[in-house]
Amino acid sequence: MKEITLDGKRLSIADIYAVCCEDASIRIDEATREQVRASRNFVDKERTSQIIYGINTGFGPMASHIIGKNQLAELQINLIRSHAVGMGKPLPEPYVLASMVVRLNTLLHGNSGVSEALIDQLQTFINARIIPVIPEHGAVGTSGDLVQLAHIALGLIGEGEVFLQGERRQTKKVLAERGITPLVLLPKEGLSLINGTSTMTGITALLAGEARQALNLATHSGALSLEIVQSYDDYISAYLHELRPHPGQIAIAQKLRDLTQDSKRLRKREELHQKVAVEADVHETEEVVQEVYSLRCLPQILGPVYDTLIAAEKVIETEMNSVTDNPVIDPKSGAFLHGGNFHGDYIATTLDQLKLTLVKLTLLAERRINFFLNHNVNHQFPPFINLKQPGLSLGLQGLQFVATSTAAQNQTYAYPHSVHTIPTNEDNQDIVSMGTDAALITAQVLDNLFTVLTIEHVTLAQAIDYLKIHGALSSEGGRLYGEVRSLFPAVIDDRSFAGELNNLKEHLQKIHLV
Repeated sequence: MKEITLDGKRLSIADIYAVCCEDASIRIDEATREQVRASRNFVDKERTSQIIYGINTGFGPMASHIIGKNQLAELQINLIRSHAVGMGKPLPEPYVLASMVVRLNTLLHGNSGVSEALIDQLQTFINARIIPVIPEHGAVGTSGDLVQLAHIALGLIGEGEVFLQGERRQTKKVLAERGITPLVLLPKEGLSLINGTSTMTGITALLAGEARQALNLATHSGALSLEIVQSYDDYISAYLHELRPHPGQIAIAQKLRDLTQDSKRLRKREELHQKVAVEADVHETEEVVQEVYSLRCLPQILGPVYDTLIAAEKVIETEMNSVTDNPVIDPKSGAFLHGGNFHGDYIATTLDQLKLTLVKLTLLAERRINFFLNHNVNHQFPPFINLKQPGLSLGLQGLQFVATSTAAQNQTYAYPHSVHTIPTNEDNQDIVSMGTDAALITAQVLDNLFTVLTIEHVTLAQAIDYLKIHGALSSEGGRLYGEVRSLFPAVIDDRSFAGELNNLKEHLQKIHLV
C-alpha cells in the first residue's frame, strides 16, 4: 500500500488523490512532532498569564467574555458541540477524508498549539477510514469551515456519527469496537480543529483532478471532431499559436497536433487551393473554407481552461500547506498572533474562476453536439445522425435534449458564488467567502460537464459509423472510438440507453488518456 508522509509543507493534489481514491495511508513525519510538542508546551505555559482568544475567552462577538481556568476544557467541547449542527445530505466520503488530511497537515506546522494525541487521533481515523458524517449545509467559509470541521472534531471525541466501510454508525460504538479512546480536548484544541479552510480546500483538491480529466477528455473529443470533418491542419499550426503565446493555447494546440499526427483525415490548405479556382469573378464553392468556431478555435477556447487550472492548482497546493487557524503561535517572538488566515477567499475565488471555465467547456461540447446532429448546420449527416430510416426512427434526437438541458443548468451555476456574502455572527463575520458551497456547486458543474462530454462522445462515435472512417482515424482517435463502442453500441434501432450512458460516463471519468 502506498504511504504518504505529512510534514505540513509538501502535501500535493496527487497525494490527496492517492489517499482518497487509491487507499493510500498516511504517516506523520517524525521531525514535525517536535514542532507540535513545542507549540503545545507554549500554550500550556502562557494560557494562565495572558488573555488569548479562544483559549480563555469566548468566541466571535463573545470574545470579551473571559473564561475561568477551570472551564477551559469545557469551553472547547462546547465549541464543537454547538457548531456540529449541519443539515442536509452527507458529504461524499472522499470529500471528508480530504478535509481530514488537509487539516492534519496544517496542524503539523506547529503553529496551532495542538497535542500529539490530537494529531495521532486524526491519523488513526484517516488510516482506519473512519469518516465522520458531515452534512452539506452550514459553512459560510469565514473563520473557515466551522460547521463542517466541527463534525470531524465531534467524531474525534467519540460523538456523532461516522461512516465505516460504507455503513453509517454511531461513533461511540465504532471506537469501542476498534479499541480507540475518544480524544480529550485540551485548551485551544477545539478551535484549532475547526478554524480553517480545510474542507473547502480538500474538496477543491479532488475537483482539480476531475477538472484535469475533463479538460483532457474535451481535448481528445476536439481532436476527434477535427478528424471527422476533415479539418485543415493550419487551425493547430505551431507558428499560428506562437504568434499569440498564451501558455494554455500553445499547450492545447501541441496536444491536438500530437493526437492527430498519424491521422489520415486532416487536410493541408493546399488541397483547397487545388480544388477551388481563384478567378476574378465572384463565385461560390461547396468546399468549407473555414470551420465553425467550436472546431476552428479549440486552442483559443480550451487554452484559458488550461491556464486557469494550472493557476488553481498552485493556489490549492499553497492553501493545503498553510496555517489557516487563529490565533497562531509565532515561536520566534513567543507571541500569539491574532489574524484572519481562516478566510476562504483564495479558494472561493479560485473555484469561481475554475467553475466559469468548466461551464464554457460544457457549452463548447454542447455546440459540437449540435453541429453534428443538426443537418442544417453540418450539411453532411442525416438528422440526428440517424443510421436507419429518418422519420420512423429518431437516432440521437432525444439525447440532444439531455445535453441542452444540462448545459443550461451549468449556465445558471456560472454566477460566482464568492460574491454571495451575507454578514453573520452578529456582523462579526461581516464579509464571508462561501468557499465550501462554491466547491459543492463546482462539483455539480463538473458532474454536468461529464454528462455533456459523454453525450458528445456518443455523437462522435455515431458520426464515425455513418462515414465508415474507422480505419482512417489517428491511433488515439481510434482508441477513443473503441472505448466508447465497448460500452455503448451504435444506435441503429431506437432503444432506451439510459443505463448505457451512465456506465459510459463513469468510464470516461476514469479512463486513462495520453
